[in-house]
Amino acid sequence: MSNSILVFAEQRDGQFKSTSFEAISEGRRLGDTLKTEVVTVIIGAGVKDLGKQPAFYGANKVIIIDDEKFKHYTNATYTKAVLSAVKKVNPDVVLFSATSLGKDLAASVAAGLATSVAQDCIALSLEGKTISARRPVYAGKALITAKILKNPAVISLRPKVFTALVPDESKTAPVEDLKVDLTADDCKVTVKEVGKYSGAKKELTEADVIVSGGRGLKDPANYKILEELAQVFNAAVGASRAAVDAGWRPHEDQVGQTGKTVCPNVYIACGISGAIQHLAGMSSSKCIIAINKDADAPIFKIANYGVVGDLLKCVPALTEELKKVKK
Repeated sequence: MSNSILVFAEQRDGQFKSTSFEAISEGRRLGDTLKTEVVTVIIGAGVKDLGKQPAFYGANKVIIIDDEKFKHYTNATYTKAVLSAVKKVNPDVVLFSATSLGKDLAASVAAGLATSVAQDCIALSLEGKTISARRPVYAGKALITAKILKNPAVISLRPKVFTALVPDESKTAPVEDLKVDLTADDCKVTVKEVGKYSGAKKELTEADVIVSGGRGLKDPANYKILEELAQVFNAAVGASRAAVDAGWRPHEDQVGQTGKTVCPNVYIACGISGAIQHLAGMSSSKCIIAINKDADAPIFKIANYGVVGDLLKCVPALTEELKKVKK
């Protein structure tokens, strides 16, 4: 293992996702151990100005695939673009962030390379020149360590688990354009429009603090008290599957096995019992605070701090106290 490490840096609307810097930084850490270079690939339309930032986090070279056909993500076009970068770089490792897009893309790239993929990894280690990836299985009930024997190793990294390096803006890296010719077969799916929710809504996978609510809220109107608490924390608001299935929140707010996997610094679970499906999506949070009337709720088994009480009273009181502390 000596060629290079290729990192896919995800961007949206011309802005990098913070998880991209985590992936580049982890690539740099592996690169330092393996004594190899780190190459970042950026795909999109109008993304030429993004070429400088990867160097701040340790990239030695940047490849930009800039074409109007890559304005919106589709699996086939982005897979071909990444495979083109792989062919050019010949990496030993290909890293992605385990976002919804990243996991989808990593699996297809691995298939294109006739290799396997280690998804949603929470730790990487080296035994000689062999990479071992630690990842949760069985809805987060257990952890396994898998040795990646085939080259290149295709890996996606769980967001908020790997720490991004402190950016060094004095660093630079050569930027190279790569042209990818797409065929009609590559463009069978065309994205006409991307719908967005109004307002400056904080994305769950990017948030350092998440306030989530479940059926214990009793009424969708009561999400207002969670939103008020989230505003104090500058946090994102999440939901359990039960709340989403009831139509209280959109699916993009769902945390869990069939929703989003998150790993914030603080996760506040309000009126969430702690079903296995939900725990799979948030159990790796660094600090978990649970508020529930049921003292036997499973959520308390993994919580760092627990409050047994009525969330409709506890959450507003917590919000008011935090406002005083901030003042």
